[in-house]
Formats: sequence, structure tokens, C-alpha cells
Amino acid sequence: MSDSTTETTASKVDPRLLEILVCPLTKSTLRYDAAAQELLSDQAGLAYPIRDGIPIMLVDEARRYEPTVG
Repeated sequence: MSDSTTETTASKVDPRLLEILVCPLTKSTLRYDAAAQELLSDQAGLAYPIRDGIPIMLVDEARRYEPTVG
């Protein structure tokens, strides 16, 4: 996928939506990773995918990751 395609996909995510979404498991705030098209919950160690500009906020659809400290 080219950078322009990634930017186009990323721009489809409504910034207002990103401000109000929280992790469904912990209710903690999320970090937006535009490059990976994921919303990251550092508290839960889960990355929620964004598909076609729509955040998939299901724990079963999230992938586990090790949060970085810092």
C-alpha cells in the first residue's frame, strides 16, 4: 500500500470520533496509530483495527501487543 493510499484511508476516520472512543474493556483512552490503522489501548495491551475508516471496537477483533513504556 502506498503512502497516499494510507493517508487517504486515515483521513476517512472522523477526528471527533477518535476523541470520544475508549477501550471497551478498560474504558481507558486510546492512541491512534495512523500508519497501522489501529487504535491502541496501552492499559489493555490491545490494538483495535480500523477498516474502511471504521474503528472495530470488539475485543475479539483486537490483536494483543506489548505496550511501550515511556
